[in-house]
Amino acid sequence: MTKDMEELLTRAVEKVIPRELARKKLMSGEKLRIYFGVDPTGAKLHLGHSVPLRKLKAFASAGHEIIFLVGSFTAMIGDPSGRDMMRSPLSREEVEQNFQTYKLQAGKILDISSIEVRYNHEWLDPLRFKDVAELASNFTVQQMLQRDMFEKRMKEGKPISVLEFLYPLMVGYDSVVLDVDCELGGSDQEFNMLAGRSLQAAYKKRDKFVLTTRLIEGVDGRKMSKTYDNAIYLEDLPSDMYGKLMSIKDSLIKTYFECLTDVSMDEVEEILSGHPKEAKMRLAFEITKIYHGEKAARKAAENFEETFS
Repeated sequence: MTKDMEELLTRAVEKVIPRELARKKLMSGEKLRIYFGVDPTGAKLHLGHSVPLRKLKAFASAGHEIIFLVGSFTAMIGDPSGRDMMRSPLSREEVEQNFQTYKLQAGKILDISSIEVRYNHEWLDPLRFKDVAELASNFTVQQMLQRDMFEKRMKEGKPISVLEFLYPLMVGYDSVVLDVDCELGGSDQEFNMLAGRSLQAAYKKRDKFVLTTRLIEGVDGRKMSKTYDNAIYLEDLPSDMYGKLMSIKDSLIKTYFECLTDVSMDEVEEILSGHPKEAKMRLAFEITKIYHGEKAARKAAENFEETFS
């Protein structure tokens, strides 16, 4: 396996399941069908959202077939991933409006107009109750309860709706319809993506491997989230983005370089061997450059130095 192939499976990656299948498919030299699905439940993207998008771009650059799936049906229901309460449903109009905003921001990383975009209401809307029952027959209640957020809610006496049990079935059915070689997503989506792997096997489709990308921490060391007010947003002004990046903990510098920049890991090791402040300044410059251009990144760096030197 070449170094570039190996990096597809390692850089900014949490897990590859099963890894041997992924290696075999990549080494076959065939163009793989890879998809990433998003429920556009919010309109503002932060650097944490950029990690799977950057990995998708890496696969596209390697010549693979990319499918960007909009959860136009599932976003109206809401994924319980990482939540201790049920999510409020959205209308189709709200979902589409959010996606248009999402697309503009994601376009800073990935040219969505150049890849295939699908909407899962195309196949989920027409399902009959008989079809849903057939899908549900592939899973047990015990399997569903293995989701950590369900387990937590049960211990705390909080409700779990049957609809939330059905969510992994719906996103799993996306894999069946798209018949992909790989599904890519954040590590909080592992359960849902493995449900898709099981359903592809049940429906005798391709053998899919799952690749989960790392979740990154925000400026306060907790998971980057709008809820915690610790996020660095793709639409932050250059000076704000640079300043926030300079405020992260030193322990996060290597992770940020790996997940959020194009700097080679060999060069990252060299950078990290120097002074932490110099490493962080290089990091802040590289990330700000991606979203605002080199000129704006240099100006932000100069402003920071003038203010804090």
